[in-house]
Amino acid sequence: MSAEQRYWGIIPASGVGQRMGGELPKQYLTLHDKTLLQHAIERMVNHPRIAGVVVAVAATDDRWRALENSFGDQVHWVTGGVERHNSVLNALCALSKIAPPDAWALVHDAARPCLRSDDIDHLIDEVERDSVIGGILATPVSDTMKRVNQTGGIVETVNRNGLWRALTPQMFGVEMLIAAIEYAMKQDFPITDEASAIESLGHSPKVVAGHPDNIKITIPQDLELAHLYLKTQQSEAT
Repeated sequence: MSAEQRYWGIIPASGVGQRMGGELPKQYLTLHDKTLLQHAIERMVNHPRIAGVVVAVAATDDRWRALENSFGDQVHWVTGGVERHNSVLNALCALSKIAPPDAWALVHDAARPCLRSDDIDHLIDEVERDSVIGGILATPVSDTMKRVNQTGGIVETVNRNGLWRALTPQMFGVEMLIAAIEYAMKQDFPITDEASAIESLGHSPKVVAGHPDNIKITIPQDLELAHLYLKTQQSEAT
């Protein structure tokens, strides 16, 4: 296996997407005639440096079978868990059995359909160049940040200097990330993303600037915005 085949995608896709307000899990919502999950998988498997992708789906989910033939052996399907980090851990454990010991996992949200190929390259290159523990795509916070109380009153204006909005993929060594998630779970450390698990071990992952159109579909209006972003990307490509 070449050096370029040490990079693998992981996509946790066992959530229900309650904030979208529908019965269909949001990873199966349609955008440009494809599901969000299909977009996310394609962004990973179509990248020349990604060897393959492991997707974690809910035990009760059978919708993914409609996508299975589209990707063949490029995509491995595993059963996810109750929380996102459980799904990531299940996928990592499956990946550790087929990937080399020095493999890197790029964990990407199923509801981020607009990931750019050059952002994947940028993340890999920055992490490898600086020989850091790992890194995440992120964008700097540009809005004024307010901390509010339970009744919606402003408590303080938060200094936004040094604040970044975490995106995905988040890239870490497979064995390192397994150890970090297991440790954080044992210590009841809140795992809000993969970087937070790594942080629980005392490490400081690198922040790599990504493109702001790499949005996560959370509310219905996000689909409209993603539609515009995809059209712009297609125009740029032609």
